[in-house]
Amino acid sequence: MSSSYKAPLDDMRFALFDVLGAEDAFQRLGFTDATRDILDAVLEEGARFCETVLAPLNAVGDTHGCTLDKDTGAVTTPPGFKEAYAQYAEGGWAGLVSPVEFGGQGLPHAAGVPMKEMIDAANLSWGNFPLLSHGATEALLQHGEDWQKQAFLLPLVEGRWTGTMCLTEPHCGTDLGLLKTRAEPQADGSYHLTGTKIFITAGEHDMTENIVHLVLARLPDAPAGSKGISLFVVPKFKVGRDGAMGDANAVRCGSLEHKMGIHGSATCVINFDGAEGYLVGQPHKGLMGMFTMMNTARLAVGLQGLGLSDRALQNALRYSRERLQMRAAGGPVCPDKPADPIIVHPDVRRMLLTCKALVEGGRVMGYHGALLVDEAHHGADAAARQRADDFLGFMTPIVKACLTEWGIECTYHALQCFGGHGYIAEHGMEQLARDARITTLYEGTTGIQALDLMGRKVMQLQGAGLKVILGEIAAFCEAHAGDATLAPFLAPLVAKAGEWQQLTMAIGKRATANPDEVGAAAYDYLMYSGYVALAYWWARSVAAAQASDRPQAFKDDKRDTATFYFARILPRTLAHAAAIESGIGGLPVLPLE
Repeated sequence: MSSSYKAPLDDMRFALFDVLGAEDAFQRLGFTDATRDILDAVLEEGARFCETVLAPLNAVGDTHGCTLDKDTGAVTTPPGFKEAYAQYAEGGWAGLVSPVEFGGQGLPHAAGVPMKEMIDAANLSWGNFPLLSHGATEALLQHGEDWQKQAFLLPLVEGRWTGTMCLTEPHCGTDLGLLKTRAEPQADGSYHLTGTKIFITAGEHDMTENIVHLVLARLPDAPAGSKGISLFVVPKFKVGRDGAMGDANAVRCGSLEHKMGIHGSATCVINFDGAEGYLVGQPHKGLMGMFTMMNTARLAVGLQGLGLSDRALQNALRYSRERLQMRAAGGPVCPDKPADPIIVHPDVRRMLLTCKALVEGGRVMGYHGALLVDEAHHGADAAARQRADDFLGFMTPIVKACLTEWGIECTYHALQCFGGHGYIAEHGMEQLARDARITTLYEGTTGIQALDLMGRKVMQLQGAGLKVILGEIAAFCEAHAGDATLAPFLAPLVAKAGEWQQLTMAIGKRATANPDEVGAAAYDYLMYSGYVALAYWWARSVAAAQASDRPQAFKDDKRDTATFYFARILPRTLAHAAAIESGIGGLPVLPLE
């Protein structure tokens, strides 16, 4: 049987409401319609859609993929994808967290993340089609002219159109200062864009009547480098200032990439040949709009890693309870059967518990990132908004990188539980492992996230976000100092927080003498940070479970998983700390030829 999916609504509610206190936070931030009844209804209906509509199409998308008509440049999505999208748009899901004035439902950002996780777990490839619409919406909201908001946001929020983010070029990936796409101003105030963009997710498809491309390009008078980049909105079909859709634009899909995974997602080469577009924001200030899209997308990709991890764990648990192999070392656990289920064996438990600890802790960490978005935009005062923004900026590369790196680890652990049966296509586990691999690459590789964290968020911004999380850890540990039941988690958490601060200062000191120390430490610092942050969320999860009215079995389960995390996973920080302390000297120079 292929892999199945059941939305983990109970744990989603625990993360959102019990640990993060989102219900009270939403009311405090002015989202008066985001009541528990409304949010529960969203979760239940979202689960139904993802389990019954999207999940059955996951293997279909992998098998059939997308097809390109080379004569017309049109892309056809896998069977059932278009019909599923029509249900999605009709259900109002495209505008779940978008402003009411543009046709959205106006719910807080954090109220949409469980749905995002469910979509990604059910069908990652399908989920990539509406994925970047949210980023395009945010960019236009924050940087677009009033007429652009009216013309483009209404159909985007309604789901009649989808959005893309066109950054990468064949010769230009992370270093956007090298991009060559040109934008020529026209007499009517529009621009004609010419150039080629690659790796464009959902760049062409048959699911909506129009596609809105957000494109980075250079004006004729642009200064060299990244300071000469502007942002443009370029629709597949031309759009007038009155919002009316016109003739086909000079935008064409040149080819589809043949990929390791996410076969059902259209990854396109898009050619602009004098395509009509409009400037978004100020000339040469396009990176501001790009980062608005990118930061939203990075948190979203973190949730992709989380969703895949959870689906993989669900199937590995089911299989490990059914598969009979050998007897437990201490004697038969199921004497009435010819062998014991493999879940009794310590190494299988190790893999399953590793996935469980990273999934359930990662869920809280990912949802918290979304809640920080709401706090940063709607906090009570400027100081509260700035604090949330500092915290969000620090956590975004951690959420993106760690949840996706853990996604690879968890899907591979889950596949391993199946043994050889995991490697063949029958059980659907190898698809999850293949699909997970892209999540550490797009929207900025793990190495780029590490440089963003270490170089920008720590060095340039002087660790503003780190100070916030260290303060939260200290406050939490102090508040629970007298709680003997939390003592096994608080002492190591306090020690790791202190070491975190010391490592940060040591890197900064070395970097003053040699700037390469930042890059040498970046990856290990990122992963170290992720494991300590997750320890904090696990300690908070245990405290929240204890304080809840949930069954004792639930409380025991959270405590047992946290104990496993602190004993078996948190010690990974020792290796990362040692690597950090080795400095640039531990990285010999490699020859260029």
